[in-house]
Amino acid sequence: MEQLDLFSQNEENDRLSSAPLASRLRPESLDEYVGQQHLIGPGKLLRQLIERDQVSSMIFWGPPGVGKTTLARIIARRTRAEFVEFSAVTSGIREVKEVMSRAEENRRAGVRTLLFTDEIHRFNKAQQDAFLPYVEKGSIILIGATTENPSFEINSALLSRCRVFILKPLTEQDLYGLLRHALTSPKGFGGMKITAEEGQLRTIARFAQGDARTALSILEMAVLNGVIDTNGGVTLDDAVLADSMNRRSLLYDKNGEEHYNLISALHKSMRNSDPDAAVYWLCRMLDGGEDPLYIARRLVRFASEDVGMADPEALPQAVACYQACHFLGMPECNVHLAHAAVYLSLAPKSNALEVAVNAAAEDIRSRPAEPVPLQIRNAPTQLMKAADYGKGYIYAHDTKEKMARMQCLPDSLVGRRYYLPTTQGKEAALKERLEEILRWKQGGDA
Repeated sequence: MEQLDLFSQNEENDRLSSAPLASRLRPESLDEYVGQQHLIGPGKLLRQLIERDQVSSMIFWGPPGVGKTTLARIIARRTRAEFVEFSAVTSGIREVKEVMSRAEENRRAGVRTLLFTDEIHRFNKAQQDAFLPYVEKGSIILIGATTENPSFEINSALLSRCRVFILKPLTEQDLYGLLRHALTSPKGFGGMKITAEEGQLRTIARFAQGDARTALSILEMAVLNGVIDTNGGVTLDDAVLADSMNRRSLLYDKNGEEHYNLISALHKSMRNSDPDAAVYWLCRMLDGGEDPLYIARRLVRFASEDVGMADPEALPQAVACYQACHFLGMPECNVHLAHAAVYLSLAPKSNALEVAVNAAAEDIRSRPAEPVPLQIRNAPTQLMKAADYGKGYIYAHDTKEKMARMQCLPDSLVGRRYYLPTTQGKEAALKERLEEILRWKQGGDA
C-alpha cells in the first residue's frame, strides 16, 4: 500500500485536480441545484421569477457555501440580459462607474444588464450609492450576495429597491447527497475507484455545518491523500480524514453578524443562569478564533450590568479573569474564562446599577445642565468662599451617624431616585440599609 498525494496522480487525476472539486461540481441549472427549496422549489416565488425571466434587483443573504454565487450564475444562464460579474473585494468605484456607463448604453439599446456583485457588503457607502440611480432607472438588475445582515451593511435607499432572499445552511442530508454525487460524477471523482464508508461521508457532512464548499474541500483533500492500492483504487483513511478536518473554523466572523450573535448568546445564557449554555457559547467563540481578552472584557461588563451589588465579588472575579487571560493567553486561559462565566451564571442577578446609570444619563440628556449646589462645591480660594462656595457643607465623619441631612442633588432633582436595589443576593441587605438611610434623612426614625 502506498500513500496517494498531489504529486503522484495519474494523467486523468491530474486533469481532474486542475480545478477545485467545488468549482468542478458547480450546478448549471435549477434541477442540479442543492438546497434552498423554500426559494427555488416547484412553484416557489424565486423559481417562478427565474423561469419567467422576470428577475428584479435582489440581495442573496446567507452564510458561506450555501450557493449564492451559483444561484446568480444559474439566473445568468436563464436570463436574456447581459451578465456582468465582479467582486466587491477587488473592484473599486472606478470599476463600478465603468459598468454603470456600459449598462446605460445597453438600456438605450433595449438590452438589460444583470450585474452580480459578490460580497456587496464590502462596498462602502459611496460605492453602494453609485448603484442607486441605475437601479432606479432600470439600467441594471442588481443581484448582490452577502454573508452579512443587509439591514446593517446595505444602504437603506438601495436595500429598499431590492428584494432580499435568505439562503439557509444546507442540511446534513443535502451535504451527504452532494458528497455521494462528487464520488460518482464525471466532473468529480467518477473516473476513480473510491471506497468511502457512509459514516465517513456523514461525518464530513455534519462537520461542514451547512457549507457545501467546506464539505467538498474536505472530501477532496481526503481522496487526494487517501490510501491507494495496486489496482489504483483509493480508500478514504480515517486518520487522513480527521487531519483534513482538524483546522476547522466554525461559522464565525469576528467582524460580522455572527460575532454579535455569539456574544449575545453568551451574555443571555449567563443572564438566564445557564452555565452549560454559557460554557458552550464561550467555547464556540474561542474555537472561531475570538480574542480571549475581548470575551474577558465582556464578562467584566456583565459583572456590573447583570450581577451588580447582588454579588459585589462578581466584578473582582471578572477582572481577575481578564488579568489571568492576559498573563497566560490561549489555550490555557480558556479555563479562566469558563471559571468566570460559570461564576457569573450562578451569581444572583440585579440590573439595578444599569437602570441607575441609564436613568441618570436620560435626565442629563433631557434636562438643562444643573448647577452644583453651593454646599458641596469646592472652595480652594478666598474668592470662592466669598461667593458661598462650600457654605453649609457638613463633614459626614464629624457626625455621630457618619452622614448629614444635606442636599447633594440639584434643586430640580431633589427626591429623584436612580439606584433602586433589588432583593437579590447581597443586594437585599443593601436595600434595607438604603431604606434606613432615606428614613433618617427625611427626619424619621433610623
